[in-house]
Amino acid sequence: MPGDLSRPHDMPPPAVILVEPQLGENIGMVARAMANFGLAELRLVKPRDGWPNESARATASRADHVIDGAVVFETLQDAVADLVYVGATTARPRDNFKPVVGPVEAGRGLRARSRAGQKTGLLFGRERFGLFNEEIGLADEIVTFPVNAEFSSLNIAQAVLLMSYEWMKSGLEHETDTAFAGPDLTPADKRHIHGFLGHLEQALDTRGYFRPAEKKPKMLDNVRAVFTRPGFTEPEVKVLRGVLASLDYFSPKEPRGAGYPDRKRDADEAARRSGNGNDID
Repeated sequence: MPGDLSRPHDMPPPAVILVEPQLGENIGMVARAMANFGLAELRLVKPRDGWPNESARATASRADHVIDGAVVFETLQDAVADLVYVGATTARPRDNFKPVVGPVEAGRGLRARSRAGQKTGLLFGRERFGLFNEEIGLADEIVTFPVNAEFSSLNIAQAVLLMSYEWMKSGLEHETDTAFAGPDLTPADKRHIHGFLGHLEQALDTRGYFRPAEKKPKMLDNVRAVFTRPGFTEPEVKVLRGVLASLDYFSPKEPRGAGYPDRKRDADEAARRSGNGNDID
């Protein structure tokens, strides 16, 4: 696995604090976003529709552990009382003296504090108008996103998703790591490429591709340029050889079917004699 997506048990991840969330569906989508990136502690300050909320569970998409563990507080002061650091998210400038950081810096700061054993939290405001200035006053920093100034409003679940992602990314060995990697493919060596090009030239010659004959060298140069530029892997070259082999064996006049084994055997034998058949699967 390219990155370590786990965390030590003694590293407290940040709590997500929603101030007066309105719709249960939004709370459920927040829970889902948190679970996607390893967060589980959800704190709710005076949810409008009360708690527990079945709409929240329905939209949490099996993030039941987040929903079941959610704690409701009557005031924001109570919700942040045990935290050492709180970042308040907002999309618009505020008239106060709080330092302002972006999501990448905020994620790294949260990770550093968690590694030091500190309890932290991220504060998110109401769906309609976010946080009041006095609520931001309870935070240590403002966290804002580099969004389009003409359309800066984020859905609360989107905002939580962005910060949860930055939290997860900050814990990877390399920030470009992913949960899984593509196949480890071996580049084809020149022997395979040359064998394929020889096979292709023979097939095109048989089918009268090089016309007029005096243009064959230039046409062949163009064909070679096409197939040497991409940097094929060995399995890809074998696929192409298989395609050519199929064209060698079959035609509209001699389709696959009756007589196929004999024709294939004869073609394979001819290829071996000419020294061009070593790479055909």
